[in-house]
Amino acid sequence: MSLFDKYAPLQARVDVMMKMGRDALGLQFDDIISTTRARIGNREILLAGTNNYLGLTFDEDCMKAAKDAVDNHGTGTTGSRIANGTYSEHIDLEKSLADHLGMPSCIVFTTGYQTNLSAISGLAGDKDVVFMDADAHACIIDGTRLTGASTIRFRHNNPEDLDKRLKRQGEIEGGNALVVIEGLYSMFGDVAPIDEFVEVTHNHGGYLFIDEAHSYGVFGPTGCGLAEEQGVLDKVDFISGTFSKSLASVGGFCASRHPEFEILRKVMRPYMFTASATPANICAALAAVEKVKQGEALRANLKARGQQLHKGLSEMGYDLCADASPVIAVRRPNEVVAAMEWNGLMENGVYVNLAVPPGTPQSSSLLRISLSAAHTEDDINIILKAFSDLKDNQGQLMSDMSAKLQG
Repeated sequence: MSLFDKYAPLQARVDVMMKMGRDALGLQFDDIISTTRARIGNREILLAGTNNYLGLTFDEDCMKAAKDAVDNHGTGTTGSRIANGTYSEHIDLEKSLADHLGMPSCIVFTTGYQTNLSAISGLAGDKDVVFMDADAHACIIDGTRLTGASTIRFRHNNPEDLDKRLKRQGEIEGGNALVVIEGLYSMFGDVAPIDEFVEVTHNHGGYLFIDEAHSYGVFGPTGCGLAEEQGVLDKVDFISGTFSKSLASVGGFCASRHPEFEILRKVMRPYMFTASATPANICAALAAVEKVKQGEALRANLKARGQQLHKGLSEMGYDLCADASPVIAVRRPNEVVAAMEWNGLMENGVYVNLAVPPGTPQSSSLLRISLSAAHTEDDINIILKAFSDLKDNQGQLMSDMSAKLQG
């Protein structure tokens, strides 16, 4: 028996996907032309699945900050934050984010995934209990696996169910309750009632941890996220985020209203034993934070484009997973149909994300769109035309799919 035999069912799914056309989960771009355009071979593709919410990856100030950082500090840190990997720019970015969020403590990490892995595993001890939203991201799930804490899942976006489970748990002897939710959920594009979760969590003496990876920069008067938009930013205990969405870089952060959070630098293993973020990544993110603070116009356009796309797809009869937001997910009957339609969109010059189990809630198969403030009204019309063509050519697509599966 081969070491890889256990992956035979997965390989079978990949083989079916490849019969539909391209490798949707490993697509190679030959050139990134702009925030919203890429080249594959000789074709220009409209990008509608990059999570580049504010469109800052080609911002002149962000690019200059990254280039200057390479000139001043080289290409890498070659060490962890607790060894030789902390530069003045790491501290500057932590101070900038802490100031923006109005919190006394902020720790910067090398990736967004590592952020939740580190913070959750560092916060939750053997005697604590983690209450986690049923649709939590993989990095949240994996963070809890690194702890000795008990884990209880509650129904997605349901403060009442959390309240019941906290009551059922009762007093935690020698420990605390850590409630972990997200702001904007990355697959369906639905948002959490954070204000209600704050009330329920604190009524039971617990701590609330929010992953605002997809909502930082996008929501709130100054871009702090959904906690700010719902008026409870000062009540949230921990907020995590990533640089690879609105901050146009690679890395992550966790901020806290508890100054004691700083001690976790000495215990978080993924933080202690990972090389720190490169100077270019840190300085690009630092420049992007300033853009977020002054990004009212970017957020307004992003909201308008989300409403435009959501309205157009709804009028065509597509089954959408949530209300209008920067993430719009189109539910498909199964992953084979989704893969076939994904290829159809690519043929029409539009790139979206193919999202299938186990990476999706409720075992859904999705065509996932993430919009950017750099998208124009005309760009959205191009996306809508591509989805309209899918509808018009449904019969031919199904016939082609059947032939490929039998071939």
